[in-house]
Amino acid sequence: MTSDLFHELGDQESTVLEFKESAGDGKKIGQAICALANDLCGRGSGDLLIGVDKHGRPLSDVKTADSDLLKVTEHRDSGKILPRPSMTVEKAVFKGKVIIRVRVESSTTPPVRYDGVVWVRPGPTTRKANREDERILSERRRAGDGPFDGRSATGSTLNDVDLRLFRSTYLPSEVASEVIEENGRPELLQLNSLRMADATGTPTVLGLLVLGYDPSAFIPGAYVQFVRYDGDGMDAAILDEQEIRLNAVGLAERLESLLKGHLHTRVVEETGFREKSQPDYPIGALREVCMNAVMHRNYESSNAPIRILWFADRIEVSNPGGPYGQVREDNFDRVNDYRNPSLAAAMKSLGYVNRFGRGITRIQAELAGNTNPPAVFQVDASSWSVTLRKAG
Repeated sequence: MTSDLFHELGDQESTVLEFKESAGDGKKIGQAICALANDLCGRGSGDLLIGVDKHGRPLSDVKTADSDLLKVTEHRDSGKILPRPSMTVEKAVFKGKVIIRVRVESSTTPPVRYDGVVWVRPGPTTRKANREDERILSERRRAGDGPFDGRSATGSTLNDVDLRLFRSTYLPSEVASEVIEENGRPELLQLNSLRMADATGTPTVLGLLVLGYDPSAFIPGAYVQFVRYDGDGMDAAILDEQEIRLNAVGLAERLESLLKGHLHTRVVEETGFREKSQPDYPIGALREVCMNAVMHRNYESSNAPIRILWFADRIEVSNPGGPYGQVREDNFDRVNDYRNPSLAAAMKSLGYVNRFGRGITRIQAELAGNTNPPAVFQVDASSWSVTLRKAG
């Protein structure tokens, strides 16, 4: 208690420093601790100084007996602040006078709530979190856990993945498996280095999505539902309905065959007595829409499939998972981020994604080149959908 906190912390409230004149208002103290634990600005920790007024002036009558320190400490264990924050409470010196210092560490599992409400400090005041604040805190928690596609898929084994597909797709064709063994690079190590299995031989989510015989056996929403209607609405007769439960390689092959099988092509006249074949939809746009849905969907908390609904006048493709990271409803066509970064990298190496961040631009260009109207995107907090209109 010999050093003066004024020299360490200053005397201006900030995102990581709050002053309270007394510990009497337990509600305000709890909200302040909650906000510092949420650490919206990402500084790592923050301080609540009790016995200092809002102008940074220490008071002379602050109570700092052991019982007063214990009263403040009880906020941690009261059950009102959840998850329980990591904090220390001690006497300290501020501008030559004794006060109470509450040191609050940044939570590793935000958002933290006080009485069910998330509190944050975006500046020198504590306030209720808005929707964007809560999104940032939730993503910080997920980032701390690591991306979902890199986690081990509990219950699965290497018998659930197609190792022959792995050898033919990821390993150079001229390198035999016995050579890899001799060079000290056994198959499991290869899978581990590509984040497709952990060190114990358990496939990861990525491994199942790319190599699994049936990824949906362990990741319930990892499949595609295709429905072709004989009309413009869902009350029309169903001409074709399929569920595709395959890994990324098999899914891409099956989708290409399925979509091409449902395309109608007509002959249109060009200038100079020339004719050309024009499909209802350009296969390049359909491929881009479907592969981006596979790459960006939320595999972690939704059991809904990717849906491809083909009507007489349009195709609707929807997938679970709203904007992620830097992406928002108002900038999704200009900014990109990756909910499944390892899956995105794998799909790029397999050739299913040409360049990151170019999907929407490529879709619109393909449609324009085939005289289709522009694609219409609908984005909300929990899903994406794309509507492609038939060429006129």
